[in-house]
Amino acid sequence: MLHWDFYEQRLGPNASLDFFLTVQESDPLARLFMNDFNVLETCDDTKSTVDNYVSRLQEFGAAGVVMDGIGLEGHFSAPNPALIHAVLDKLALLDLPIWLTEVDISKKFDQQMQGCYQMCLTDNTLKNLPAGDVVDALLKEWRTSAIEGKSEVHGAFGFIGFHGQYHVAVSWQQNRAHDAVSQPRR
Repeated sequence: MLHWDFYEQRLGPNASLDFFLTVQESDPLARLFMNDFNVLETCDDTKSTVDNYVSRLQEFGAAGVVMDGIGLEGHFSAPNPALIHAVLDKLALLDLPIWLTEVDISKKFDQQMQGCYQMCLTDNTLKNLPAGDVVDALLKEWRTSAIEGKSEVHGAFGFIGFHGQYHVAVSWQQNRAHDAVSQPRR
């Protein structure tokens, strides 16, 4: 969204904004994220600074777009952990979920040159490094285990779970006192 020349040059100055507004109007339940690259990677690109990212989110918000989250691609050559930390801290002030949508480090650097190699999830053979073990452990810990319960009088049942997909099985237990009232005629 900060490198918006393609659509704006071809479709007009508000093309990206129009995309978001159209989606929001067409499907009010769609979760809208602004996703871009070079916000985490470097401070050399004058277009994709964290301040420009925040400004773009504010522009969209002022025009009526309700964003559900922030998407950040991370295509690193030589990662700068201090910059990454500062950018994430600044974006966290917006109180929106932040998703890293892509993360990779250039192959042209060896383990020592990458600097953050120990933060990488796997080595070049896709064998877990210590950070990968931590992520795998967290993913296992964050799984919501089986939950059983009864619905309240109106049929609702709530639970707290982690983001993800769930398999739901519902069984119905007849309540003899309410059978005549609650059972539809067949």
